[in-house]
Amino acid sequence: MVGGDIKLPQAKPFILDAHAAAREAEAVPSAQAAARAIGQAASTFHSATHSLGLAFYGSAAVAYESFGSQASADIYERVMKEEVGQVTAALKAIAIENEPIRPKSTGIANLKH
Repeated sequence: MVGGDIKLPQAKPFILDAHAAAREAEAVPSAQAAARAIGQAASTFHSATHSLGLAFYGSAAVAYESFGSQASADIYERVMKEEVGQVTAALKAIAIENEPIRPKSTGIANLKH
């Protein structure tokens, strides 16, 4: 639930639409990765581990848009590090120091810092 207003069954059609858009965008790798990133982002409210997909696919979208889909692994790795670094900095900027972690399920929230 997000703020008690939306439950998974209400959000699921929108999440599935994002995944469908990704399948339809197969010919445009940057658009496909962006659609997958949106689907993962929309899914984070019920499972924090989807945030990993947001970072991965978001980075891939940036890399494909900037360098195409035939660049070297070194290029993709550099873009991934830059993008994940930006996400990390943004999260640190809004983080509440010493906030207790209260996961409703096992997953990324249970990882030790």
